[in-house]
Amino acid sequence: MSNYIFNLSDKVTRKSVSYQNRFGITIAADLYAPKDFDETKKYAAVIIGAPYGGVKEQGSGIYAQNMAERGFVALTFDPSYNGYSGGEPRHLSSPDLFVEDFSAGVDYMGTRPFVDRNKIGVIGMCGSGGFAISAAQVDRRIKAVATVSMYDISRAQGKGFMDSLTEEDRNKTLDAIAEQRYAEFEGNPPALTDRGAPIGFDENTDPVGREFGEFYSTPRGYHHNSITQFTVTSSMSFMNFPLLTYIKSISPRPILFIMGENAHSRWFSEDAYELAAEPKELYIIPNAGHVDLYDKTDLIPFAKLEEFFTENLK
Repeated sequence: MSNYIFNLSDKVTRKSVSYQNRFGITIAADLYAPKDFDETKKYAAVIIGAPYGGVKEQGSGIYAQNMAERGFVALTFDPSYNGYSGGEPRHLSSPDLFVEDFSAGVDYMGTRPFVDRNKIGVIGMCGSGGFAISAAQVDRRIKAVATVSMYDISRAQGKGFMDSLTEEDRNKTLDAIAEQRYAEFEGNPPALTDRGAPIGFDENTDPVGREFGEFYSTPRGYHHNSITQFTVTSSMSFMNFPLLTYIKSISPRPILFIMGENAHSRWFSEDAYELAAEPKELYIIPNAGHVDLYDKTDLIPFAKLEEFFTENLK
């Protein structure tokens, strides 16, 4: 069985690569190039981050492959501490680390002889949308940003879905994390968040849970490295460090927000769009949900992404 949830196109090549990020973590990545790739030429590059809990063999690989078919050199990677990338303990997450992983991708691509380092853009899917924006706020080498079904993980964990978390709820969560830190410091294994893939679901499952389950826990999207869980203590960092504080500073570099008309996560993209300065665009896919844009190539607007990056990486 292939390690990938999709078949490799005969129009591209895929190569496994690795490099270190600023923290010394070895990042496992896949480099996609057009079939007629010429190493003596300079290409525009796109770096694609997987959904929060996802890995490069899933949706971000589909995006990388399709961008390579359109003439870009594309890189997608496993986040630090996850997938085939390095770092212990496994399944740790962090706003700083996951933002850094985008900049490390820029380090790698910008030092390839076949990449024009002035033509590097990023695509962030789901949670990586927030990380991609956050990286672009401080990494001015990123010339254009596109997000797909964006989640702001810091906001989601710090304030709850639709900002529903009360101060009492937040404090209870932080108290539980504090106790877990003691337990792990004394030698207990790191605790993981609930409901990892495979996620059980049926007709009674809440619609959002079912949507994720139908991807991560069926042959459509299942991957053994994508358990959709992170260490419980990781939440403390996200609850303390906002991701989009300096979003206005990305201007005049452009941001494209892509979301499904029916996505439960619409409000993340809509609010980030309002916060961002021009140039910006909110691009809505009719009849699409959140997870639809992970892998449904009949819905994903690759032509729009090609147009956006061709125009803004020149």
